[in-house]
Amino acid sequence: MFFVASKLLGFFAYPSNLIATLCGLGVVLMLTRWRRAGARLAVFAIAALLIAGFSPLGNVLLLTLSERFPAWHDNGRAPDGIIVLGGGIDSDVSAARHDVELDASAERILAMLELARRYPQARIVYSGGSANLFDASAAEAPIAGALLQRFGVAKDRILLEEKSRTTLENAMFSRDLVKPKPGEQWLLVTSAFHMPRSMGVFRAAGFDVTAYPVDWRTRGWSDALQPFDRLSGGLARCDVAVHEWAGLVAYWLRGRSTSLLPAP
Repeated sequence: MFFVASKLLGFFAYPSNLIATLCGLGVVLMLTRWRRAGARLAVFAIAALLIAGFSPLGNVLLLTLSERFPAWHDNGRAPDGIIVLGGGIDSDVSAARHDVELDASAERILAMLELARRYPQARIVYSGGSANLFDASAAEAPIAGALLQRFGVAKDRILLEEKSRTTLENAMFSRDLVKPKPGEQWLLVTSAFHMPRSMGVFRAAGFDVTAYPVDWRTRGWSDALQPFDRLSGGLARCDVAVHEWAGLVAYWLRGRSTSLLPAP
């Protein structure tokens, strides 16, 4: 039920979808006796589109999340395992093309391969099913498992979790799969902007993991003053940031995260 609700309500958590809906509603109202209200709504939506598309708003919202957990540094102790959250593979295109096709979070896959090589004794968990609400699309985990083996990772080191559809399920299913022992160190690989929500959910699930953020998308706080030169670029950045903030709030309100904005 939570998965369905998150997908349906999440549609409007993307500013681009919400702005388009408001524009359409404004135009419809302008054709009725509420034309003045429709005109005002359309003007508001256009102003929101310009702010979201050209201002640094998307960067500010994203940086607040991505700068929360610093990059991981090796302290001399090899991790016992590495958990990689799905989102780096376009499973549908990969299945259709019979090859591995990556998406905007491809850094998760690069980090997985690099960590698997650097720590040859560590177990590798890829947690990623199909998050498609209306279509039975392919799961990411089997594709990631095949890729690991192509790069020489022994099959007995690879654990595939292919049922999860949300970050909450990533945490619960991964915990049940690996059954972590006290004192073990597990690295959690996901996008930097997604790390606060992921850490909060894994902590709430009783799985103590260490953050390994990747896929930063910004250069740092200097980008908080940098406007976008393309409407689509700023709008896409706002989509990512606002959707993630909405997920943080939803998980916190439902008690699925240890705090609203988890910290190291």
